[in-house]
Amino acid sequence: MSRVGNNPITIPEGVKVNVDGRIIGVSGKNGTHTHHLHKNIKIKLNENVIYFERINDSSVSKSMHGTTRQIINNMVIGVSGGFKKDLEIVGVGYQASVQGSRLKLQLGYSHDIFFDFPDGITIEADRTAISVKGNDKQLVGSVASKIRSFRKPEPYKGKGVRYKDEYIKIKQGKTVGE
Repeated sequence: MSRVGNNPITIPEGVKVNVDGRIIGVSGKNGTHTHHLHKNIKIKLNENVIYFERINDSSVSKSMHGTTRQIINNMVIGVSGGFKKDLEIVGVGYQASVQGSRLKLQLGYSHDIFFDFPDGITIEADRTAISVKGNDKQLVGSVASKIRSFRKPEPYKGKGVRYKDEYIKIKQGKTVGE
């Protein structure tokens, strides 16, 4: 039995949920999202609470029960409060700045890296700190991962782009033996 799927979702104030057949739409102050429900999942909307039920106990139904509930929950959180990922840049001369709808990264290469961020994402940069915000959890994580991939933290000095509070295990360098 899915413990996640059995948890109801309470809808906060300012968020509207619309169920039209197999399509569920969520709208709020930060935007709108729609999701097509899996055929093995039923949804019940009572006032400000959403319940999810599966039609049978097949493995597909069990796996989609919790997944669907969590996707809808992330949609509700996204349109009401939004999501945020923080990154930090470590390294001498490494820095970031925002130019219009573009992120400019100086990461020790012979050239600057320009990253055009997608619709629905806002990026704030303050030299060594980058903040990625949006109402779609998957898109925020994907953009943060893409920015991190431009210069992953290296294991000897820890230089590069990392998530805030990410622990990098530092290796010992070469030693001179006598």
